[in-house]
Amino acid sequence: MMHSAFAPALLPGNPQADTAGTEYEPGICNIGPAEVARRLRAGHVGLVATLGLYTGLTMIGAPRLARLLVALPAAGAASGYLQARLQFCAGFGSRGVFNFGPLGQTKLVADADARARDRSRATQIGLASLGIGVAVGVVAVVLPR
Repeated sequence: MMHSAFAPALLPGNPQADTAGTEYEPGICNIGPAEVARRLRAGHVGLVATLGLYTGLTMIGAPRLARLLVALPAAGAASGYLQARLQFCAGFGSRGVFNFGPLGQTKLVADADARARDRSRATQIGLASLGIGVAVGVVAVVLPR
């Protein structure tokens, strides 16, 4: 299964919309269209929170170092966007479950090797999200008022 297009199942008129993200692949794909949409919304919320916090801190004249706080919602935004893009939920991967049906209807991953690959991917997503959040926080600190 190819996962190069951003949430292909969510794009109207996409000929792959019926098949993309409909099959569990250990360490590659563990969520379907409904879960991808949920992660995308989480990314949007995190982005708005990041921008709002940065704007608020600069408007009140908070010390530059306080702007490092934007790393938290930025990491959340990065996590949501990465999970949507990869069609892989880090939380599901760490718990050994997947979902391609309606929200909340997870299924257990039975194979131990598959669970190990899922945990590895979940760790990668977590570390990447943390790195992006810290980078955004550092940029927020060095930007002029």
